[in-house]
Amino acid sequence: MTDTFLTARWENLVMANYAVSPDLLLPYLPAGVELDLFGGEAYVSLVGFMFNRTRLFSVPIPFFGSFEEINLRFYVKRVGDNTVKRGVVFINETVPYKPVAWLANKLYKEHYTAVPTSNEISIHENLKTIKYGWKVNKTWKYMHVQASCHSREMPAGSLEEFIFEHYYGYTKINHSRSQEYEIKHPRWLVNDVLDYTIDCDFSAMYGEDFGCLNNQQPASVILAEGSPVSVKWKRQTF
Repeated sequence: MTDTFLTARWENLVMANYAVSPDLLLPYLPAGVELDLFGGEAYVSLVGFMFNRTRLFSVPIPFFGSFEEINLRFYVKRVGDNTVKRGVVFINETVPYKPVAWLANKLYKEHYTAVPTSNEISIHENLKTIKYGWKVNKTWKYMHVQASCHSREMPAGSLEEFIFEHYYGYTKINHSRSQEYEIKHPRWLVNDVLDYTIDCDFSAMYGEDFGCLNNQQPASVILAEGSPVSVKWKRQTF
């Protein structure tokens, strides 16, 4: 059996990034990792992107190979002997298909839910328009960006680099045990966001702890072009 559990293309990743109090995130922090800060600030990101060409153990998934994912995540690091692994913790990951959510939760104790989702993606010579929608409590919410089609590198030391350069995922199993998995992809190119609208009921989607974001403007909104990605099958429990 291959060591790679999942391969896919993650494309047109919209990231709305909010500075929050570290105290907000501590109850969700897995054992053995610590918050990863940028400029002394903790961040959570509301993320929308396309999951395309999805394969499990190199086998295409009939009917479920392409879909939108919406998630809320924050940033952590695991410090060991001469190593620092930077990763993310997901508050919730939302997809449109119940079998996909069930499989992720069953295999890896993730926090997936299934709700109706949608996308509108328009790419012209100079302008990209990306919109991801999701339906909660019978109401459609969405994130929408207009961006330049020009691709550029992320500057070293920038918030963009901090947000995207985390290549591990961490899952809280219980108060004393956690799991680590590795995500592989090349360094992404980004497009300059020209305009955006975020309409999210954070408390309905992610719980009352995150209702404070309903009236908060994001510190930044970023669009990354994406790439092929792979996720290892083996997870380390610690």
